[in-house]
Amino acid sequence: MAKKIKVYVLDTSVLLHDHQSINNFGKSNVAIPITVLEELDKFKIGNDTKNFCAREVIRFIDKLSVSENLQNWISLGKEKGSFRIVLESNPKEINAEYVYSVGKNDHKIINSALFLKETEPSNEVFLVTKDINLRIKARALGIPSEDYETGKVEDGDLDIASSNTIENVDSEVIRQIFTKGRIEENGILGTKKAANGYYILKNGKSSSLAVYNKDTDEIVRIEKEFIYGIKPKNAEQAFAFNALMNEKVKLVALQGVAGTGKTLLALASALEQSKSYHQIILARPIVPLSNRDIGFLPGDANDKVGPYMEPLWDNLKFIKSQFGENEKKHKAILDMEQTGKIIITPLAFIRGRSLSNIIFIVDEAQNLTPHEVKTIITRAGENTKIIFTGDVHQIDTPYLDEYSNGLAYLIDRLKGQDLFSHIKLEKGERSELANLANDLL
Repeated sequence: MAKKIKVYVLDTSVLLHDHQSINNFGKSNVAIPITVLEELDKFKIGNDTKNFCAREVIRFIDKLSVSENLQNWISLGKEKGSFRIVLESNPKEINAEYVYSVGKNDHKIINSALFLKETEPSNEVFLVTKDINLRIKARALGIPSEDYETGKVEDGDLDIASSNTIENVDSEVIRQIFTKGRIEENGILGTKKAANGYYILKNGKSSSLAVYNKDTDEIVRIEKEFIYGIKPKNAEQAFAFNALMNEKVKLVALQGVAGTGKTLLALASALEQSKSYHQIILARPIVPLSNRDIGFLPGDANDKVGPYMEPLWDNLKFIKSQFGENEKKHKAILDMEQTGKIIITPLAFIRGRSLSNIIFIVDEAQNLTPHEVKTIITRAGENTKIIFTGDVHQIDTPYLDEYSNGLAYLIDRLKGQDLFSHIKLEKGERSELANLANDLL
């Protein structure tokens, strides 16, 4: 008996999430409903990542179809399956538009999958979409449906802490770390040894915060030091400052729930290092409320994006409040604001720039796709440090989740690399009330 060929019908959301998705299904066949092409056409103009993805997918299909009929299966290449566009819809009474409503693109996409299932009974047809509700609707009509898995982090990987507590460390080791500031690793960390790894070394009531330096194969003591008026309140914040201030670490990911100090620590460290860089940029993706574009908001461009940037300004104001108006560091921040040395902007406004001699802080990075995160990092030029902050459990976009967002992807793929450091901030320091809400609500 011949083995059934798997056919994956892709929704628009998948193609806008990853413009290379057509080539990511191995030897299985891939189909796109004609309705999806129409939706891609609506997204092709603009400077956002989804617009770029739409254009790339359209160009790819155009090259594929130069000498081929897209209604037939076209080979995607060696060790890959075939591709086609589905024009027909399911002619039977039991179809998505009959069951749900007529004219909605989602239902036309389901009908295309139903048509393939009916006309190619020797194949297994699956609908792939980032839209949870569309997956449910498809399954209700007998079409197996799944999320797009490429780039997703394995379940459970996100709960791995960025630091390790090592118990029963020899008291002489802890004494030497305190007196000399460092000690040869010499097997102390065991299997937990990792580049830029952070550790709490304990022996009874004695303990020390430390980081592993791969270059010298040493364990180095970490102290809780004031950075631009901000002092770390717990071990994780001390680890974060160490990574943020380490000039050899060019990429930092700060992961944690609201109130753990992610953005504040990143901004304070950037201000402390401002003389080493030409500019400090704080940016965040704009996720409009109720999935409406910000164009419906009143005012000019600055008025529209202002409310989204306010949390970043709040952190800058808090740091300024640590100093009197006549103090040098307070005046330095004002001067940086006035001269453009420090800017706060929506992420879309700096897209396409080459990032050289910059500290670039990307807030709410969990709302980025893996492709967007990769695009940002690949624009890094000489003397650039990039800091991503966010909470992977607080996603504001409908087609991402805690395992498929860009921040989770970044942490999973780059952990253990010499240029990268990941800190998971777990203890809230905003207020007792904020901690109570995080723990119990």
